[in-house]
Amino acid sequence: MDTSSSNLGEVDTLTEVLDNLRASGALIGQNVLTAPWSVCVEAGSTITVVSMLRGEGWVLHDDADPIHLGTRDLAVLTGHGSAVVASDREGGGDPTCALTADGVRDDASGRLLEQERLGLGGEGDTSPLVAGHAMLAGAFRASGRIAERLLGALPPVLVVPRAQQRGRALDLLESELEHQEPGQQAVLDRLLDILLIGALRDWFALPHTPAPAWYAAAGDPVVGPALRALHADPAQEWTVESLARRAQVSRATFARRFADAMGEPPISYLAGWRLCLAADLLQEGDDTLESIARQVGYSNSYALSAAFTREYGVRPSRYRAQARSGARHPLAS
Repeated sequence: MDTSSSNLGEVDTLTEVLDNLRASGALIGQNVLTAPWSVCVEAGSTITVVSMLRGEGWVLHDDADPIHLGTRDLAVLTGHGSAVVASDREGGGDPTCALTADGVRDDASGRLLEQERLGLGGEGDTSPLVAGHAMLAGAFRASGRIAERLLGALPPVLVVPRAQQRGRALDLLESELEHQEPGQQAVLDRLLDILLIGALRDWFALPHTPAPAWYAAAGDPVVGPALRALHADPAQEWTVESLARRAQVSRATFARRFADAMGEPPISYLAGWRLCLAADLLQEGDDTLESIARQVGYSNSYALSAAFTREYGVRPSRYRAQARSGARHPLAS
């Protein structure tokens, strides 16, 4: 097998999924903390990246064992339940602030502190990095069904130790935060994107990491080409036979290999992917249902509406209305 080709396929698939998580205005807070301290990360449709630039901390998630966070380790919290990042494994007292999908909230006043540098201790210091604890946290909205395909396959908390990090995005973020210049938030947003992508790639590369099926399958010489074809042109009238030709194997071999790798038959996977795309198009744009149906591979709006309602238990028009009203999880039961 061509290893270089396989690795390229993995990166391309991960990039495609992460493209649906990118959001402008990602929140960056460089927090100076005096122990004992704790910061709450609210449950919801967000991904939060946390690193202790100075000192160490603990990630406490529901009833799970506390997770130690060493200096410059990277933790990714995927929004499954609330979590607390604290100075000790007991919780560090009452939270000083909360990271939410809408911004950083001061727990004392309830005021949103979006895009502000938070001085939570050591107010007389000229640089926040002289404090005993300094935490960098970045969060951004991750709404939509395609985003959920990634979030649903990840654990609530994953940690990449400093020694296993292969990129320099964290160093660049720290450097950027030391200066106030025009366009800084745009730079921070882009660097946070790179930090998240790098953290996930590094975590997938760790030994014994339970990578999601789509990630592992992307490097398969049979399943990978089919996945890329389905994602590149979902409206195509794909069949098991045409996908097998793309993979250059027999129909029976392809069907078996795909089901083993992805946990479902190829046409079932395609149907689910099309409905994810339709849901996100309904949420994000103004295209008519007829137009969306054509884009994702349905013959007309009636066929899409029937499949959508059967899968999600809500009509497309109702889903769009809920999304426009500000509901974060319009498909949640």
